[in-house]
Amino acid sequence: MDTYRIDLPTGVALDVVTAGDPASPAMLFLHGFPESHRTWRHQIEEFARDHFVIAPDQRGFARSDKPEGVENYTPDKPVADALAIADHFDKQRFVLVGHDWGGAIAWMLALNHPDRVEKLIICNAPHPFVFQKSLFDDMDQREASQYIRAFRNPDLEKHIDSIGLEAFFDTTFVKHADPELLAPEKANYLDEWSQPGAMTAMLNWYRASAVQVPAMDETPERPAFLDAPFPPIKMPTLVIWGMKDTALLPVQLEGLEEVVPNLTVVKVDAGHFVPWEAPDKVNAAMREWLGK
Repeated sequence: MDTYRIDLPTGVALDVVTAGDPASPAMLFLHGFPESHRTWRHQIEEFARDHFVIAPDQRGFARSDKPEGVENYTPDKPVADALAIADHFDKQRFVLVGHDWGGAIAWMLALNHPDRVEKLIICNAPHPFVFQKSLFDDMDQREASQYIRAFRNPDLEKHIDSIGLEAFFDTTFVKHADPELLAPEKANYLDEWSQPGAMTAMLNWYRASAVQVPAMDETPERPAFLDAPFPPIKMPTLVIWGMKDTALLPVQLEGLEEVVPNLTVVKVDAGHFVPWEAPDKVNAAMREWLGK
């Protein structure tokens, strides 16, 4: 496994891990909040056997650049970063794999640049149309997503500073994953989160997003696009879903086939962080599907 610091034409320098033969077909892995390329630690080794694996620390995370300003974290920016990374390694087409925010970016990249994505693999990341619809129509999902409203609060960093990163880890993060699996990684998380500007940069992904998360007692105006046809995802798509996810509920799978015609869904008995909570099941599902 090699780590590169790559200056991208998008104006940021990112740390990028690669593994495998550069001549092999490419797989680009995109992590989410509040992680790094280490989301994929169990997948990188496995798929490097017959692919060239590329796994960046996305903008705002770990030791990658953290440009100031919410506007630098609108989803089009990490989409452009991902394409620039593929270009850097001269990979015109690739298998795209995303989890959480990395999955949101993967959905968008696949929608807007279908010529670049050979196949799409999503782990516990909601399709943008299905997610926005659920936030209006499914009160359980709306309730589960209220944390996004909290993350958008500009005073949140002051609260985190006052309690400390370790307390934030122990009180907030561990609610969403198996504490026994998290324990060996705690030092890595605290190291990544403690980089200058990291917490604000990571939270800016939520602040820059156009997703509307109504309050529980709110009856907001419904976005018109929810009742209009939505462009389909054109490439073969595998969605692996940890069914014990308490933030992104199984409703995210409902109606997915209407916007993803070539869809395979694999349900896993795991939580939100399925790539490392159930790595053997995730790797097996990916292997079987990629082999078809």
